[in-house]
Amino acid sequence: MKTTNFFAVDLGATSGRTILGTVGEGKLEMREITRFPNHIVEVNGHFYWDIYALYLEIIKGLKCVANENIEIASIGIDTWGVDFVCIGKDGELLRQPYCYRDPHTTHAPEAYFSRISREQVYGKTGIQIMNFNSLFQLDTIRKNSPDLLSVTDKVLFMPDALSYMLTGNKVTEYTIASTSQILNPETKCFDADLLKEVGLDETIFGKFVYPGTCIGTLSEAVKKQTGLGDIKVIAVAGHDTASAVAAVPATDKNFAYLSSGTWSLMGIELDEPVITKESYEMNFTNEGGVDGTIRFLKNICGMWLLERCRQEWPEGEDSSYGELIDAALAVPAFRSLINPDAICFANPASMIAAIQNYCKETVQHIPVTKGEITRCIFESLSLRYRQILECLQKLASFPIQRLHVIGGGSKNNLLNTFTANATGVTVIAGPSEATAIGNIMLQAKAVGMVADIASMRSTIAASIPVQTFVPQDKAAWEKGYQHYQKIYRENI
Repeated sequence: MKTTNFFAVDLGATSGRTILGTVGEGKLEMREITRFPNHIVEVNGHFYWDIYALYLEIIKGLKCVANENIEIASIGIDTWGVDFVCIGKDGELLRQPYCYRDPHTTHAPEAYFSRISREQVYGKTGIQIMNFNSLFQLDTIRKNSPDLLSVTDKVLFMPDALSYMLTGNKVTEYTIASTSQILNPETKCFDADLLKEVGLDETIFGKFVYPGTCIGTLSEAVKKQTGLGDIKVIAVAGHDTASAVAAVPATDKNFAYLSSGTWSLMGIELDEPVITKESYEMNFTNEGGVDGTIRFLKNICGMWLLERCRQEWPEGEDSSYGELIDAALAVPAFRSLINPDAICFANPASMIAAIQNYCKETVQHIPVTKGEITRCIFESLSLRYRQILECLQKLASFPIQRLHVIGGGSKNNLLNTFTANATGVTVIAGPSEATAIGNIMLQAKAVGMVADIASMRSTIAASIPVQTFVPQDKAAWEKGYQHYQKIYRENI
């Protein structure tokens, strides 16, 4: 049986991994090569990504492949959205990239809207307004660090910057660029008016490419470091959610997806963007997908809430997911609920205190134990998913019959059960490594092993098992949702 190996670099906001994908005879097999943390580095009150550490982890993974004498056809890199690296005129990285959680953009949208209105920005881009979008980061840098942009030759989004470090070639991949709030989803070009307001034009970006494009081969320096030869680096769907959605094992279009991890991203797949008064008021976003599709979605805070709480609980105590789930099931339901997307949960000094303060201010039971806090988070996320799914059902031109949960959160059976119960639709959970799978299958598509997204999904469905959750306890969850609506606050 003829098979081909592909090397996927999948970088999330808290961790990364390199994965070997083997495709052949309509099947996909995967093996994790390395896994590593992705640390946010705080320096003088600012938060940065350590791109050099990420680069070294990629090199480490490639060395492992070389040492095992595994022949790989190509390499693909996906990351989170919006963040970028400034490249100097000498080709060197000018400094570590800001993390989207850095507070320097806290009031950035309002400052930008004093020149171009919120409605105009959304009308041009179809992207939900979030303070950390690339447009607002660039505007903040223009005001606070004008010398940086004056010596910047190219702005490269995170996956493109890492591909540049491997190949020496500068590109701007479509799906990652679509998260920036600078790209017009109908023309698929950067908007000149928006860029002009930050003193830039489209030449600041690399060559515009679509998923499946070959960026180049490994540079001589990287070949020497890794022991590999002229391996191609492919522009996959550089935005991790775009790669993940490409891996949804759906058989038709009547579905919504929930990419569940540090962030939760819920949406539907469309052929054309939806930029209407309703989508603007609901703050939905239109991001680029594979094969010209649009990912019409909304960002929701995800497991970030619980991960931050786990960091606060004392070392030596068992705060594993299994222990927390057992503790959550032992406490009463719907006593303490929060809006996971309230600004107080963006990056608080203490997540536990932020949750407790929200409950206090909304006159609810204040959760104290691990079980109470975990149940509060899981129930609140599930009810927030229902709230967003109801909005999607109003805007979709087709009936949403299933919710596909992909990403690391698809392994959380309690959250999946709660989500099915809260939304009232069948939940199909898996694959958990959807982002890496989409990355690998897009590399397979680049070499002609699969023809389109439908054949990609067919291969994935034949290779990866999923789990189904059917809605239950309708009356109890309806009562819980009514309570959630009473305590829901956007800006608490």
